[in-house]
Amino acid sequence: MYEHLEEVVHRHEDLINELSSPEVLNNQDMYRKLMKEQNDLTPLVEKYKEYKELKAGIEDSLAILEDEKDEDMRELAKEELNDCRSRIDEVEHDLKILLLPKDPNDSKNVIVEIRGGAGGDEAALFAADLFRMYSRYAERNNWKIDMMNSNENGLGGFKEVVFMIDGDGAYSMLKYESGVHRVQRIPVTESGGRIHTSTATVAIMPEAEEVDVQIDMNDCKFDVFRASGNGGQCVNTTDSAVRLTHIPTGIVISCQDEKSQLKNKDKALKVLRSRLYELECAKAHDAEAEARRSQVGTGDRSEKIRTYNYPQSRVTDHRIKFTSHRLSEIMDGDLQEVIQSLIAEDQARKLSSMEES
Repeated sequence: MYEHLEEVVHRHEDLINELSSPEVLNNQDMYRKLMKEQNDLTPLVEKYKEYKELKAGIEDSLAILEDEKDEDMRELAKEELNDCRSRIDEVEHDLKILLLPKDPNDSKNVIVEIRGGAGGDEAALFAADLFRMYSRYAERNNWKIDMMNSNENGLGGFKEVVFMIDGDGAYSMLKYESGVHRVQRIPVTESGGRIHTSTATVAIMPEAEEVDVQIDMNDCKFDVFRASGNGGQCVNTTDSAVRLTHIPTGIVISCQDEKSQLKNKDKALKVLRSRLYELECAKAHDAEAEARRSQVGTGDRSEKIRTYNYPQSRVTDHRIKFTSHRLSEIMDGDLQEVIQSLIAEDQARKLSSMEES
């Protein structure tokens, strides 16, 4: 591990020198690429520097205790030794976490698809609540929301809503949210006061660039139609909505949130590109079944991952047995505690797998 860390330090130093060279400064694409690599390596380099300082502190303190006769100096050395020893295990653990293989999609934007599941109108209302939850979480992180498509049920709920979250590291935070979300509460449509159980599915897909997925436009069929629902006079009276059918896979995508047919077409292609990319990632995961099982959740849309119980103000994530009684705060976008718990569990499992192999 430490040989690899020394190589990382040398690479970090090389990057600093390269970034100041005229050749790189005059090439913005190369500059951005090298700057990103340097930024990715900096936390690891700084943590390794801290580790080496603690190791040196331990060695210096032991040398003083071996040679020094003055009691005051020996006491200071003992304090330094205890302090360094108490911190070094934690720093070594942090180093192992930083050395875990990075998900290449972590820095990407995400496309989120939420669909009402079992429960009719109540499921659609819950889908709208989840949309608001993720929108508020995006706001807390200063991320931008861009609506792609929505299909309302007339009661303020969504049969389906598709949107992009544009923000650095959005996928790294939200990738554990894919799956079936379940709600237990008395629906507004329930006159007898009975608690119902409804579901909504969430799919989190990294935004795919053109270099990630090449789309043959001959495989795409576009239909235009008049948008429905909210959107104003221009949206509802012109053929601006677009339905894209990808013939080889049968994937159908509708976009109607923009007034411009061209913009809706562009958004539909973005969603298609991300869905095709997700299919390719799923194939790669299936080929590495053991690695897939070691992760927190599979990302499968059919997997029940979380329950939101309103009568008890409780949120339970079934994958890691996490429970919180802060339901109202979580539904208002305060998701960080849940997400950090999922990240910590995923890292622990990967570390365990790495140490066993």
